[in-house]
Amino acid sequence: MICQRGEFVVTETGVEGGVIYTVSNHVRDAIATEGTAALWLDLTPDRSLQQLTKDLSKSRGKRTLATHLTRCAGVAGVKAGLLREVVSKEVLADPIRLAAAIKSILLTLTAPRPLAEAISTAGGVSFEALDNRLMLRARSGVFCAGEMLDWEAPTGGYLLTGCMATGHLAGTAAAAWAHEQLAQPPDKSSCSVRRDASASRQ
Repeated sequence: MICQRGEFVVTETGVEGGVIYTVSNHVRDAIATEGTAALWLDLTPDRSLQQLTKDLSKSRGKRTLATHLTRCAGVAGVKAGLLREVVSKEVLADPIRLAAAIKSILLTLTAPRPLAEAISTAGGVSFEALDNRLMLRARSGVFCAGEMLDWEAPTGGYLLTGCMATGHLAGTAAAAWAHEQLAQPPDKSSCSVRRDASASRQ
């Protein structure tokens, strides 16, 4: 089980955002093998189950459930909307079961969004296809870096750092490879062919 803390956005078609990006490779693999991926959400990560149960057990008085959740659990807005989507009325009326639900809401994901909507994608040239200079083993003189590579890149500044680091390595290696080619003696067989061709034209 992968545990990550962060923020995400609920959209018309699903979920997206930083913490979703972080676990996206695991979600993608689960959907590919199992057909769905399960996310268990803790809506109050800074409050223990015991404390949350105690807070929700306080008398509501004349307050609505929405107000009670906001004041006693800090659950409002989208969080409250998610809670009402997946929790029955019976659970909402029981502080103990409600607290347990808030600490572990099941969100089932069925598919990634289309490629045309993607901000970042997986895939690329595998490291097995490259040597230690990031040159293609099957095609000398072709170097790969950054998001050309098949790696589950972290988002934000880490991705930029990775792209610049691999770009520096590939660029330096490409320059060295080019100098090596220039330093090699000319191919005598090719020179001979050119002289023969010249003589035949005369």
